[in-house]
Amino acid sequence: MWKTKKSSYLGIDIGSAGIKIVELKNQDGRPRLLTYGFAQEKIDIINNDSVEMKNKVAGLITKICEQARTTSTKTIAALPSFSVFSSIISLPYMNKKELNKAIYWQAKKFVPMDLNEMTLDWKLLNEDVWINEKKPKQNKIQKNNKKNIKVLIAASPKKLVLRYIDIFKTANLDLISLETENFALERSLVGNDKSPVMIVDIGCITSDISVVENGIPVLSRSVDTGGDSITQAVVKSMHVDEKRAEQFKRDIGFGEQTGSLPKVIEGVVEPIINEIKYCFDLYASQESNKRIEKIVLTGGSAFLPKIDEYLSSLLNIKVFVGDPWARVIYPLELKSVLNDLAPRFSVAVGLAMREII
Repeated sequence: MWKTKKSSYLGIDIGSAGIKIVELKNQDGRPRLLTYGFAQEKIDIINNDSVEMKNKVAGLITKICEQARTTSTKTIAALPSFSVFSSIISLPYMNKKELNKAIYWQAKKFVPMDLNEMTLDWKLLNEDVWINEKKPKQNKIQKNNKKNIKVLIAASPKKLVLRYIDIFKTANLDLISLETENFALERSLVGNDKSPVMIVDIGCITSDISVVENGIPVLSRSVDTGGDSITQAVVKSMHVDEKRAEQFKRDIGFGEQTGSLPKVIEGVVEPIINEIKYCFDLYASQESNKRIEKIVLTGGSAFLPKIDEYLSSLLNIKVFVGDPWARVIYPLELKSVLNDLAPRFSVAVGLAMREII
């Protein structure tokens, strides 16, 4: 109902290291950049449900919108991937009327929390299973009795969902959708590519790994290692303050073959690499005739020099830093600035795209 040529939308990414906001306009079915803004400040709305924290986040959002001169109030936001439980379940063929109840009871087996305290959402992955629904019953059963219904389920804590809703109400914004970061990243970084792709989002506190196939995140994992872990390791190794450590990360990264810093960083990112390898094995066990074709890097630490080459050599797979602006129309004079911001804005761009493409 919102897809009109003059509509614009805010994609708001609330991360542990700050908030990123992008406003995109629907220009004949293509997203066009109107404005963007961000604030770098440590926040924690996952573990801190105080009124002070909610007001702080809402205040930051309002300030960014004012400074960026956003025009729309229609907002799409995302829950952190690590706060959402997701899984693909398989159900025997049944009619659509029976499906809701079956999904709920099946979800109770997979979600390790009381479903009464969770918000449950789901998406059919093979809706064509009912292609013969209007044919005679005997033919329908014969056609579909060997074809299961595949469903992607996602469950998030109700209290967290309500916390997000309260924040955007306080900021006087119209929250029209709340999804998971994995879907936003797929939208901005993968697009029309239907092949199995791994997205590695190296954030401030955690790194999220997802495998996307046919536009759907079919596998999702998180590891408690991120940019902050790398910074602290550099601080201890080089005996410098955090500001200097951040500069060392940007200047050297994996770019030098000698010296201690690359080795320090390699040691810190090892848990991320181990999790990537585990996801390779897990995906292969689920899809025996398929393999992940490439890795797309994003997140604040995707800027580490030569990290794509390092991972490509180590894992023997094509690795590159994703560009969330690739399908967005924007003034060419902003290209260098947007390229520098790209890894940090992937979620926000993908969110703002949701109602346009």
